[in-house]
Amino acid sequence: MSTELYRVPEVSCGHCVKAITDELTKIPGVADVTVDLEQKTVSVTHDGTVTDAQLRDGIAEAGYDVAA
Repeated sequence: MSTELYRVPEVSCGHCVKAITDELTKIPGVADVTVDLEQKTVSVTHDGTVTDAQLRDGIAEAGYDVAA
């Protein structure tokens, strides 16, 4: 398993958590998604077959931008 961490400055509420989690868990290979509202981060654990672009696209599809 691999884990990626993204900083997502706009996350601020339960709706944000649900939207991001729902989009990322649709991606085959994603095992777990943790959104930390205080730290403004999204941690994604996956089986290694998922690309960075897929994860970033999933966050974008939920309506949020990953910080550079």
